[in-house]
Amino acid sequence: MDNSNRKDKTRPEPRKPRKATPRSLENAAHYHLQRFATSSENLRRVLGRRVDRSARAHDTDRAEGLAAVDEIIARFERAGLLNDTVYAAARAASLNRHGISQRAIHAKLREKGLSANVIEAAIEALAKNHAEPEFAAAAAYARRRRLGPYRPAEARTERRERDLGAMARSGFGYDLSLRVIDAEDVDALEEDVSGNS
Repeated sequence: MDNSNRKDKTRPEPRKPRKATPRSLENAAHYHLQRFATSSENLRRVLGRRVDRSARAHDTDRAEGLAAVDEIIARFERAGLLNDTVYAAARAASLNRHGISQRAIHAKLREKGLSANVIEAAIEALAKNHAEPEFAAAAAYARRRRLGPYRPAEARTERRERDLGAMARSGFGYDLSLRVIDAEDVDALEEDVSGNS
């Protein structure tokens, strides 16, 4: 095939990042908070990446940009726009409802830069809403993945070991996994979950 008549298509130059001024960083922070709930440290990382891109592209002072980021974070915390304790509690509750184990919740909150004290308080707050939050999460995970009693009856026994493995890989303990996977049926499991709330 002759490609001589094809136009020479060159890739357009990538856009230069915006210069990181205190005003543009504050606008970026507001926009980020409108779209996402976040921790102070995570917002600091997001804005820090913006400062780094600006420093590379525009030769701006990185230290000056990071100082502006710190000032913005402090101002947002004073104004109540950023509250790590509230964020951690809400995120932990959301992950728990979604069927995420407490071990995985701890890891995800740690990724967001939250302190161990804040994480522990958020996980303890789960127990106030449910007598056994880990059991409720395990049942939600089984429901979402169609494991154990949520699996068709004819496939339950042959898939039991795989289901237990899936629960273990998600961070649930063996005894808890057995309790969920070996539940008599969906109604019995859901009654057990609601009886512990």
